[in-house]
Amino acid sequence: MNRIDRRFTQLRTDRRKALIPFVTAGDPSLEATVPVMHALVEAGADVIELGVPFSDPMADGPTIQRSSERALSRGAGLSFVFESVRKFREREADTPVVLMGYLNPVEIRGAERFARDATDAGVDGVLLVDLPPEESSEFRAAFAAHDLALILLASPTTTDERLQLLCDDAQGYLYYVSFAGVTGAADRLDTGAAGERLHAIRQRSRVPVVAGFGIKDATSAAAMAREAEGVVVGSALVAALADATEPAIQARTFLAPLRAALDGFPAIAESA
Repeated sequence: MNRIDRRFTQLRTDRRKALIPFVTAGDPSLEATVPVMHALVEAGADVIELGVPFSDPMADGPTIQRSSERALSRGAGLSFVFESVRKFREREADTPVVLMGYLNPVEIRGAERFARDATDAGVDGVLLVDLPPEESSEFRAAFAAHDLALILLASPTTTDERLQLLCDDAQGYLYYVSFAGVTGAADRLDTGAAGERLHAIRQRSRVPVVAGFGIKDATSAAAMAREAEGVVVGSALVAALADATEPAIQARTFLAPLRAALDGFPAIAESA
């Protein structure tokens, strides 16, 4: 059982919802990355998704695209990402870290070496947006050998057949994309439809189901938490950090209201 499984087990015991912030490694600066990660934990983050900067982030909207471009211009490659997690682990041993990104940097390094380097640094899971589950066997095997969870994505357009595959193969948690589109399009969030879909997926999934895309504040986080076992907030947080003179302080300020909102809801019962 890795950190992700332990954290969600504890959350269920405590009847709490997971708060999962996403930040891009290397933005708003190289130096701010680790302090921001610690600040998010202090503000109540249960898992941290750390974005691996990539030149063509096709699933991301302009906010995260620009963040990735800025980070790459500063030299925030995969080695920097691993080193950031390693430094984070010097003070924080328990909070899971999931790398979120794209397949190309993993393929360049090779699945086995990537998995080894990631776990050596203290990474617990990886979400690769452009890796279809039907083509993931090589990566799944390499990751499993190092107890590195391969986090999978489901969406409103996922077919029943593929959803069953996702639910059968899911590790760590299943990330439900709340609408068909790119990150940051908050005006497209339909909490009613998303809630119905989340409820149905939870009946089939053997791991917790969290919701992301379009969650921008305490209100939207609380709305999605009615059926999800956790929520992911990304673009709104990345935007709040972009011009911050004190990024760690801004991270705490941004996340605290979301934590308070989620703590206002009872967790979904184990039998739900």
